[in-house]
This record gives sequence, C-alpha cells and structure tokens, in this order.
Amino acid sequence: MKEKFPIIKGAEKFRFKGNNIGILISHGFVGTPQSVRYLGERLAENGFTVLGPRLKGHGTHYYDLENCTHEEWFDSLDMAYQELKKECTSIFVLGQSMGGTLSLWLAHKYKNIKGIIIVNPALTIPDFEHLKDKDQPRLIDEGTPDIKAKDVYEITYEKVPLKAIHQLQALMEITPAILPDIHCPVLGVKSAVDHVVPPENTDFIIEHIGSKEKETMVLPNSYHVASLDQDKDMIVEGCLRFVRQQVSHSVL
Repeated sequence: MKEKFPIIKGAEKFRFKGNNIGILISHGFVGTPQSVRYLGERLAENGFTVLGPRLKGHGTHYYDLENCTHEEWFDSLDMAYQELKKECTSIFVLGQSMGGTLSLWLAHKYKNIKGIIIVNPALTIPDFEHLKDKDQPRLIDEGTPDIKAKDVYEITYEKVPLKAIHQLQALMEITPAILPDIHCPVLGVKSAVDHVVPPENTDFIIEHIGSKEKETMVLPNSYHVASLDQDKDMIVEGCLRFVRQQVSHSVL
C-alpha cells in the first residue's frame, strides 16, 4: 500500500548512532515514533545505536491507515531491523502496545535477536471487542490518549478506521500461538493501571513464552502510553539493566 498523505511534523522515524549494540523501538497502534522518542534518546545517551521506525499508515492520515494490513506494519519493523543489522552486532527490540506484539513476531522470525522488552503488549483490547464482526461505522472516534501525566502531548489520529481495528484484532488473535516458539530473553513491562490493554496481557505472554530468561516489571504510576508517562525513566532504567545483563552474559 502506497501512502497518499505527508508525514505529520514530529512523527518521523528517529535514529541515533552509537556503539555496535542496537536497540530497535516500535510505537503502537495509531501512534508514531514521537511516542517512544524519549526512550530512544535516553538509551542513545547511554551509548547504544537506536532506531525508531514509523509503521506503515501511521503518522500521516487515518485514510492511509485504513488501507494497511498488519503484515505491512510488521514489514515496517522488519525493514528497520535489517537496516540496524547492517551496523550492529547485537540487536534488542523494544515495543509498546501493538509494537510489543510486533516485537514478539520479530523475535519469532529472527532467533538471533538478543532480547525483547515489551511495554503493555496487546493481545486483547476490550473496547474494540464489539466491533469485531461489524462493517460500520467506517471511522471510530479516538479518545484522549491513556496517559496519567498531565500536559503530555501525543501525536495520534483523532479517528481510527474500522478496517485497521480489524487488522489489529487479527494480529492479536494469531499471536498467542507463536509464544512457545520464542526463546530469547524477555522483559515484560506493564502498567498497574491500563485502560486500553489489560495488564493481564503481559502476564499471559510471560507465562506462555518459551524463553527461559523472563521477568516482569510493574509501572506504578503510568497508564497505557507508558513511554510518555510518569514512569518513563523507570522503563529506561529497566531496559538498560536488561540489555547490559544480556550483553554481559554473551561476553562470559
């Protein structure tokens, strides 16, 4: 699918050159790289090479999103992984919400990924359940981003195409089946209160994933878009600890 609309200012992909350890960061459904850029900047300050791609159909106009498939969203992340692999010897993947779901698929496809950090990964979205078999309305009004912190701005769409919701539901539905075949280390990060994706989604993934090294971290003071919320520095610290731990293991 070819996008017809220009990229919204501030929604572009970001890239920070660092050492030979790469961290690939994926935003979520109807989000943009802007929502995870803070995490990318902090990780880059610690020396890592960081790439935050823009998923197809995101950060332009919701009419572009309407014509996208979940395979194209995955391809956007896959292409960014290939780009990062050209200059990095070790790659970690960090994904928020649907980005976490896509990160699972990337780790399933590429067994040499060193580890994944999934932040409020999506397997179910209760507010969308009633739309599963509907063909109307074409567009759904998107509410205020689920962020506990005040005065935080997220670049997102004000409307969501029903077709895109169906694509997200299809992706979430097929994801549990691949969990036993994923074996890289995983850090599951969940907000204690999440009004979009139930925190139990993270628990389910950690319980069923095939990884031997797996842990869960709880964010006490953030809602769904945790990368822009009050515990964002806690996410950064958790990522740094996780990545450094895995790197030191591979050296030993």
